[in-house]
Formats: sequence, C-alpha cells, structure tokens
Amino acid sequence: MSDNPWEIRHPPRLIRIRNMKFLILLALTLATARAAEPALPPALLAEFEKDWPRNRTINLVFHGHSVPSGYHRTPEVKPFESYPQLVYQKISGRFPHAVINIILTSIGGEDSVSGAARFERDVLCHKPDVIFIDYALNDRRQPLEKVEAAWLGMISAAKKHDIPVILITPTGDSTADLTDERDPLCQRAALIRRLAKEENVLLADVFASWQAEVAKGTPQADLLSQPNHPNLRGHALAAGVIAAPFSR
Repeated sequence: MSDNPWEIRHPPRLIRIRNMKFLILLALTLATARAAEPALPPALLAEFEKDWPRNRTINLVFHGHSVPSGYHRTPEVKPFESYPQLVYQKISGRFPHAVINIILTSIGGEDSVSGAARFERDVLCHKPDVIFIDYALNDRRQPLEKVEAAWLGMISAAKKHDIPVILITPTGDSTADLTDERDPLCQRAALIRRLAKEENVLLADVFASWQAEVAKGTPQADLLSQPNHPNLRGHALAAGVIAAPFSR
C-alpha cells in the first residue's frame, strides 16, 4: 500500500468513477448551454439543403463599416480576401446545392447610428434571409447609450420582419488594449454580447477569438493590414466564427 494519503482515501477505481461523473456532468452542462443558444431557424437551414429545381436564391446581407466592405489598407479593397466572401465559401462548401447571394450594405467610415438610420431603406429592401451587423470599431466615437439604441433599433426592425440577425463583435485594432475591459473596443464588444443575450439573437464573437489568438502569442500585426483593418488572416479568423451557425 502506498504511503500517499491521497491514494489511501481515493483508490484508483474511485478516482476514475469520480472523473467519469465529472465528465458526464460537464458534457451535460455544455449540451444544455448549446441548446439554450439561439440558432438559425430550421426552415431557413432547410432552404440551404434544397437542390434544383426546388431551391431559390438565399440573400445574406452584411451591414456595417469598412471591414465587411472589404477595405484592407485604405483605399485598397480586397473583397475576395474579406470575411463576407470567405463566409460565402464556408457556407457554400457546407451546402453545395444552395444558391447564395452575398449583399454588402456596408459603408466605410460609418458607425451604427448612421447605419441604423438607413437600415430599412438600404437593408430590408433586399429581402434578406439573414442580416449580419458589424459596427463596433467605429462605434468607439459614439457614446455607449447611442450605440445601444442604434443596435437595438436594427435588431427590432429585423425581428419585426422575422429575419434572423447575427451580431458581430469587432475584429482587433492595434491601438486597443485587448486585455483591459475598460478599453472602448472591449466595452463595445461587451455591449454587443449583452444585447445578443437579452434580445435572444445570434452572436458571432469574433473579438473573443481575436483576443484568444493574440493571447496565445500571435502578434496583432500578423492579423492586420493597417491598425484598424484585418488582413486575409484576420478576415479568415473572423469568417470561421461568423459561419459557425450554418454548420450546427
């Protein structure tokens, strides 16, 4: 018998049983959390599954500022190295018979206050099947209460028309402190997370994945074309998060 008191009180079989119970509890907890998360409507996912001649064009609208618009090093625009087109590639790979139309209503330099003001005119007119919203980088110049009102206005308008909306937390910025919750970019990411939870809409937490990538040692410079715009690698990171609801 070992002199180790831990082994005396907890023989190997008991430890294995306890570990098994812990793993089962953890799996159930994660499954419950995932089940509680908002998801794309089954009827919409069924549309992606249809093939010719039963299928139709599915409109995905990306609303926001310069990042979804495709700006890399301003004024250079690289649409095929930016996340809307990378998301399209991921979704079309998952649904090879789907006819998917990527529509950009984003404007470089715009914030959510301006974006909300033209939401019905410029976004809803396209009869979107899903709306993606990405404004946090430029929302730093607006007070949080105005930002919250603008995002809520867009969410409410989408809900009124039964259109699924996916809120996108920001890509990074070399001028932001990603580790300080008081940083304006971190504050806006936190606001978007809260709104997604309170309004029960989908969240693409790009910022959390960006923070994790930097925390594991990737310099932000390796993800950026300029201080506030991602490069291809940064856009690919974002696309992986944004496209995730379509593979669940």
